[in-house]
Amino acid sequence: MIDDIKKDAESRMKKSLEALHNNFNKIRTGRAHPSILDAVTVEYYGSQMPINQVASVNVEDARTLTVVPWEQSMVPKVEKAIMTAELGLNPASAGNVIRVPMPMLTEETRKGYIKQARQEAENTRVAVRNVRRDANHEIKTLLKDKDITEDDQRQGEDEIQKLTDKIVGEIDKALESKEHDLMQV
Repeated sequence: MIDDIKKDAESRMKKSLEALHNNFNKIRTGRAHPSILDAVTVEYYGSQMPINQVASVNVEDARTLTVVPWEQSMVPKVEKAIMTAELGLNPASAGNVIRVPMPMLTEETRKGYIKQARQEAENTRVAVRNVRRDANHEIKTLLKDKDITEDDQRQGEDEIQKLTDKIVGEIDKALESKEHDLMQV
């Protein structure tokens, strides 16, 4: 029973860590990366679609993305969607290719992005601690129902704490890596 609780807690914590990595990918570092446009949606025949489902997004060079819509008629819509996505990007279309240059990051914007990354990391730490709290509550419920002994309870809570410490360590490493990327000129 404790193993099931531990496995559930581990999978939930790993999902939180995965979400953190996805959120970090959306914070731009001055280098071109296709995931920067993941949050952009385009109106496609009456419904909102992610940009990667209506166009191919590629890296042309270190500071430029190219977006090639699969249909010629979608070029203006894709260009407008990138402009209105509040990413601070100014796309330019040339025929059926849209080039998205990445502007240089100023010291002020770098610090803002670092602050945003730290906030994302802290939110993930809170989510992991909530998973730990839930798992410990389930273990205490098992003890109260006399399904496990006090020794089993202590051992289970220790294992959950070790798992929490491991995941928080991974969060800290990811944050440190993102901060390093953001401070590179």
